[in-house]
Amino acid sequence: MGNKDWTRKDLLGLEELSEEEILTVLDTAESFKEVSTRSIKKVPALRGKVVVTMFIEPSTRTRTSFSLAAQRLSADVVDFSAATSSLSKGESLKDTALNIEAMGVDIVIIRHTAPGAPHLLAKVLKASVINAGDGPHEHPTQGLLDIFTMREKFGRIKGLKVAVLGDINHSRVARSNIWGLKKLGAEVIACGPSTLIPSTIEKLGVKVSYNIDEILPEVDVINILRIQLERQQSGLFPSIREYTRLFGINSERLSRAKKDVLVMHPGPVNRGIEITPEVADGKNSVILSQVSNGLAVRMAVLYLVSGVTRSSE
Repeated sequence: MGNKDWTRKDLLGLEELSEEEILTVLDTAESFKEVSTRSIKKVPALRGKVVVTMFIEPSTRTRTSFSLAAQRLSADVVDFSAATSSLSKGESLKDTALNIEAMGVDIVIIRHTAPGAPHLLAKVLKASVINAGDGPHEHPTQGLLDIFTMREKFGRIKGLKVAVLGDINHSRVARSNIWGLKKLGAEVIACGPSTLIPSTIEKLGVKVSYNIDEILPEVDVINILRIQLERQQSGLFPSIREYTRLFGINSERLSRAKKDVLVMHPGPVNRGIEITPEVADGKNSVILSQVSNGLAVRMAVLYLVSGVTRSSE
């Protein structure tokens, strides 16, 4: 099993993937998308493989999506809970992972608050490691499913103008989107309050705007990030109301955008803050498509990494 264009045992981030590798994931996901429409939503691709979801940071949608993706490929799935594990007794992440691997695990899906945690595990484990979000660093499968959704709607990524809107500073989704979109030839504009956009972001080859109304008429996609309400306490923007007034996407604002503009949001959505309900549920929104595409993309990633086994060292 495996794909000749895919030689990595791990998926750690989009920063290190080539354009060809990203396209391999997208094309593989396209072939898996049809599985979810069958009456029996299963294929035997990972039968006999064991997948562990190791979420040291809470998550509902990403964990459920990965678990379902693994089950649809006929893998056995084990959910690891940090709160009830030896980690809470002071065991190191490396030791915990090595112990789990010793039970015959093939793929470890990890979400962690520390940037680089998946990279550490990838070095010590023979099992495949998939990054499901490492602190504010990357969230590669979210980046891939966002790009998959854009390509599905427009038939291409090259030449698209994509605005990533909101708290870029703390967003792993923004980083994964930027890396992936730039490699596939899109133009990316980071937009939000100046306090929420890193001063070094232009080094990644993106444009920066502090005014959504200026860029709205020219973009093909608005990818709206969740405002992390916990950040507001640290005074990075004056008030939620002020943010909504300046950057919230409502139907009045949307009326100045292109007719076929794509409205995206990785969720969870703060309705009425970064996006109004009528826009979130409106004809330009592909928020639910992102969720169903996420399943196909995660099936593709599990399938591709499982086909690359590292020989015993």
